[in-house]
Amino acid sequence: MKFELFISFNGNCREAMEFYAKVFKSEVLDVMKYSDAPADPSEPMDPADADKIMYAHVLIGDKNIMFCDMPSSISAVVGNNFVPTINAESQEEVMRIFNELKEGGESYMEPQKIFFSECYGHVKDRFGIIWNIMQH
Repeated sequence: MKFELFISFNGNCREAMEFYAKVFKSEVLDVMKYSDAPADPSEPMDPADADKIMYAHVLIGDKNIMFCDMPSSISAVVGNNFVPTINAESQEEVMRIFNELKEGGESYMEPQKIFFSECYGHVKDRFGIIWNIMQH
């Protein structure tokens, strides 16, 4: 079994995945726009969706995190349908990731020692995604 996460956005997927790739010192891989997909006459593409991201992924540690923009006909409810959790190797790394995610976002719990972690923080980033960041 392998854990993967798929995060959907409402038109700002490219900005979000580039931000996450920077924070986690990775890169955006396999970017596919809706216009890159084979045409399906039974489900024609809305021209407004042509440049939206249909699929891309970023490796965060050893996990594949997948991203997409929802087509115009569907809205993503961003931020409260999952909470990705990052287990960092050190308190310094917890602080770095937490502080970068917090830029333009909101801190729910500043990194601190807690009963299950030497250093744990809870933050909502500028895209409305809520993250747990902790040290092993």
